[in-house]
Amino acid sequence: MSKRNLTLLTDLYELTMMQGYYKEKDMNETAVFDMFFRSNPNKNAYSICAGLAQVIDYINNLHFDNEDIAYLKSTGLFKEAFLEYLKSFKFTGDIYAIPEGSLIFPKEPVVKVIAPLMQAQLVETAILNIINHQSLIATKAARVVHSARGDKVLEFGLRRAQGPDAGIYGARAAVIGGCAATSNVLAGQLFNIPVSGTHAHSWIMSFPDELSAFRAYAKLYPNSCTLLVDTYDTLESGVPNAIKVFSEMKASGMKLQNYGIRLDSGDLAYLSKKARIILDDAGFEDAFISASNDLDEYLIDSLKQQGAKIHLWGVGTSMITSRDCPAFGGVYKLAAIYDKNQCAFVPKIKISENTEKVTNPGNKKIYRIYHKDNHKIIADLICLEDEIVDINEELVLFDPNETWKKTMLFPGSYTVKEILVPVFKKGKCIYDSPAVMDIQAYCRQELDTLWDESKRLAYPHKIHVDLSQKLWNMRVDLLSKY
Repeated sequence: MSKRNLTLLTDLYELTMMQGYYKEKDMNETAVFDMFFRSNPNKNAYSICAGLAQVIDYINNLHFDNEDIAYLKSTGLFKEAFLEYLKSFKFTGDIYAIPEGSLIFPKEPVVKVIAPLMQAQLVETAILNIINHQSLIATKAARVVHSARGDKVLEFGLRRAQGPDAGIYGARAAVIGGCAATSNVLAGQLFNIPVSGTHAHSWIMSFPDELSAFRAYAKLYPNSCTLLVDTYDTLESGVPNAIKVFSEMKASGMKLQNYGIRLDSGDLAYLSKKARIILDDAGFEDAFISASNDLDEYLIDSLKQQGAKIHLWGVGTSMITSRDCPAFGGVYKLAAIYDKNQCAFVPKIKISENTEKVTNPGNKKIYRIYHKDNHKIIADLICLEDEIVDINEELVLFDPNETWKKTMLFPGSYTVKEILVPVFKKGKCIYDSPAVMDIQAYCRQELDTLWDESKRLAYPHKIHVDLSQKLWNMRVDLLSKY
């Protein structure tokens, strides 16, 4: 799938603007574009970056083949000279990005493209499509996993995803966000991530009775035996029949491991507590209880508070679609144009009556600032590219909108990390994407840098994203100018 040509995965206006740039602009005029988002999904305090590996695949395969050229010609919108130019089109610029699995926050560049204007314009739509979707699902997954309080969460959403790509890359993102496995076999193959699944109610119903269905399944998968117990009557039939099968396996000399039951309907708190008592009384204290049935982070959190005896959670629709917040609001804005006469980038700004839509100008980088003692995040600081934060000096942070709100950090009290890393240089990829399970491990470390107050599901403490004094001055000057 990484070899697909997605060059025409773009909005038409990107191509019409490209033709305009071809006619009206210096072909080598360099621009800086920032991909960022304005607010976290689900009223969360953070988001999780995902999708960079697919952006790399897209850029590496970016070209117009003969079929693409023929189609564009058929629209009647494009001149022959421009179409001829597209035949040799390739990306020759630089890309910086925040690595996958990283915490990301509103207003800061997640991807920065520095390239000839035409090239930087074309890649807008695909970058937004890829990063928006996977970051949305990774963030939702992190919330669900947090609500499970150490229990394993499985991604079960393929059949409810909005199409094959959403199911495949959504599974990838969910694993980055912390899911232990996915039911999606193709995602397992493509990304080398664990797959998990048991059987459906149809398996039970296809046999003469529940007990014979359980026996047949246990015979097939003795070392991974999870029995679905709610087809007919959970407590009167399902759990007792599961115990019969477990007892028969044990009597045959088999050492039971990785075995248990699954609940998929009813009052999960009540049923799990009753099932736990029955299993324990029968001597199967180590049998796990898993649950599914339209779960999300709020229901899991509630079930945990109710003392539900569930150890494994299968989450489908709500996670793969991020049902309560189905879109990640990433945008892509011009930040600077290189002026050959000045030998410098000239900052650009978008102004709006909506304060949230005013952009941050210039060629920028981001410092993440941590408490030295506990390595928790204090804030992110967006600076201009030539600025350096010296941890041996005092650092004043201030709110960009309510500037009287300030924090003074003293030398020795904080550490910093620059979080945008080079991905492409002069059109060549110089970044090796980690394996998905390694990204998941990194994401877990990233989440540990959050204060507990920023992880809660409702009304979390927000992480500050501040501007350097130099960048803030530039922004104010441009606002005044225009």
